[in-house]
Amino acid sequence: MNSIWAVAKNTIKQAIRMKIALVFIIMLLVLLPVLGVSTTGDETLKGRLQTFISYSLSLTSFLLCILTIAISIYTVTNDIKEKQIFTIVTKPVRRLEFLTGKLLGVVLLNVFLLFIFSVIIYSITMYMPKFYKATSSELEQVNNEFFTARAALVIPNDDFTQQAQEIYKQKETQDMLPENMTRSQAIKEINNILQVLSRSVDIGEYIEWEFENVNPLADSVFIRFKYETSEELYDSRIASRWIVGDPHLVRTREAGKTPVFERDFRHPIDTYQEIEIPAEYIPDTGKLLVRFINYPSNNIVVMFPKEGMEVLFKADNFTMNFIRSIILILSRIIFLACLGILTSTFLSFPVAILVCLVLFVTSSASGFVLESFNFLSQNVGVIYSYTLKWLIKLLPEFDKYNPTSFMIPGRLISWSLLGQCIFFMVCIKSLLLLGLSFVIFTYREIAKIIV
Repeated sequence: MNSIWAVAKNTIKQAIRMKIALVFIIMLLVLLPVLGVSTTGDETLKGRLQTFISYSLSLTSFLLCILTIAISIYTVTNDIKEKQIFTIVTKPVRRLEFLTGKLLGVVLLNVFLLFIFSVIIYSITMYMPKFYKATSSELEQVNNEFFTARAALVIPNDDFTQQAQEIYKQKETQDMLPENMTRSQAIKEINNILQVLSRSVDIGEYIEWEFENVNPLADSVFIRFKYETSEELYDSRIASRWIVGDPHLVRTREAGKTPVFERDFRHPIDTYQEIEIPAEYIPDTGKLLVRFINYPSNNIVVMFPKEGMEVLFKADNFTMNFIRSIILILSRIIFLACLGILTSTFLSFPVAILVCLVLFVTSSASGFVLESFNFLSQNVGVIYSYTLKWLIKLLPEFDKYNPTSFMIPGRLISWSLLGQCIFFMVCIKSLLLLGLSFVIFTYREIAKIIV
């Protein structure tokens, strides 16, 4: 253990002497406070806070990830290049202890830096309402929609695969199928169209959703939605009536233990909106029915996008959610440290940097990359399915565990999600990389005997 700790301390000293480390640290120390006073968003307090937390967390995560890759690779390759490893392994220090110490040093340095920068981000975020002299209404809005951790109940996407297959057969017999499209692609396209139609509301009609497990202990719940239309409106606003309450009472119009929420609204299209439902309208059963009525005066069909309707309620506080977001970033850093250690055991510094950066960028957009390959031609798609697809799936899904996607709308980072991230990204994939690096470095020839 003493050998590992000695290597770790030496690694930290090496990292501090690196100019790139000092540059990144100074950049963050300067840019974070500047972002706090310069971000404007949509000119509202909520918009400023959301913009700042997005930019600051993204910038901190990105720079620390790049720094981790550079340090973890440099500290191993430089020791080999400068032949310093000869004096280390003859101490004696086992090669496994050498790599473990290098990893420990990189991780400890990043934990310290991440702690410092997260404290700065958190302090600026909490101070911003006072700096901009927020009004009581602005404070109420940010407390409900930003300084919170809300769980989300979403409507499941209906599967119309069977109906899509029947429609495909009809079109096939009528010779009405589109050209240059495979059977699976055509069925998927028809399925998507049917899903859009299921979320569309005709003029003067209504659509309703029923949610379960709505927390009745919350002070209030929020209906978050977004309108879409196939045509432009004169004032880009939709006149509507929203009815929320116990499913039985809403449908029967009977009086019951809890009242029914019923209000008229005019909301703009193409932007997410929220309606607050006070706790008195939430039934003790946890079942909630939400009904939207498209007024005839709109004279247009209203559509809800795939993720355009959900019920939000407070499940935790902002501070704990922020801590969990930092742990998500730390999990990403640990994986990249293990990746850097692995590549440095058999590649030169420039090549290892290039490989790690490619894998880092791919992991950051893995969801987009996997989805984009669905639009390949049939022949290319088959090749991809048995080659590149599995390689990308082995990489961690950084975009799935992106903390800003939760912090900006005040979404809850659940302990289960955090545990899933730690288990797959750290306990499995990172340890797998570290174990592979042990194997490669153990059998690597450090020096040749020349007679």
